[in-house]
Amino acid sequence: MNLTNNTILVTGGTGGFGVEFATKLMALGNTVIITGRNARKLEEVKRKLPGVHTLQSDVSKAQDIINLYDKVIKEFPDLNILINNAGEMRKISLHHPHELTDITREVEINLMGPIRMVQQFLPHLKTKTNAAILNVSSGIALMTFPISPIYSASKSGLRAYTQALRVQLKHTGISVFELIAPGSSTPLNDKFQQEDGFSANALMAPEKIVDAAIKGMQQDQAEIYPGLAKLMRVLSRVAPKFILSQSAKMGASFMYENQNNRSS
Repeated sequence: MNLTNNTILVTGGTGGFGVEFATKLMALGNTVIITGRNARKLEEVKRKLPGVHTLQSDVSKAQDIINLYDKVIKEFPDLNILINNAGEMRKISLHHPHELTDITREVEINLMGPIRMVQQFLPHLKTKTNAAILNVSSGIALMTFPISPIYSASKSGLRAYTQALRVQLKHTGISVFELIAPGSSTPLNDKFQQEDGFSANALMAPEKIVDAAIKGMQQDQAEIYPGLAKLMRVLSRVAPKFILSQSAKMGASFMYENQNNRSS
């Protein structure tokens, strides 16, 4: 795929992969629009990347996506690439009480967000001759990460949805890519640093992951496995019980804390 002279929308563009995508895709000569929930963070990115376009929007809210679509199509009618990057990851002990409206937050952001974004923008993308959708998944989509059960479910769901989407769009001009990202040194993983079993050495630099994603898209590689994601792919097939036992060591004391509590 040609990754120059495109108009690209990146959700979750205020940090981590989002900023890296914006920086590198602009350097290739593309028009880049980023979204985010936090207006202040959007302004900070705008100061660092004066050429980027920013729009405040929350992918977990359907009305925000509708409003975003109206703005983007009006101001950027040449839009032809959508990168669903927005995501949230929490460590959650299911032994603790959680509000039912909060426990599913990662599903609403990481899974429902991309599904709704694609559904809203799909009719427009189908009018373009060189169009693409990139869904940012995770190596955790290949396995379960017990300390983050809802995140695990959301990324597994996103992977299944992306595969189905690719099949259904086979006879259109839209390429469907999935970035199966390994653990990276982004704010998403900061909350795990104090947990037993955490190893910063296992984290990959976000710029290298985004470099791999861009190269993969340019080479029409439908599924992109940077760094340790390649190993996770193999282990998830040949030794699924082993990889689950290893991932369960991360934050074990946190997960099992108060496990004997009973609700009245």
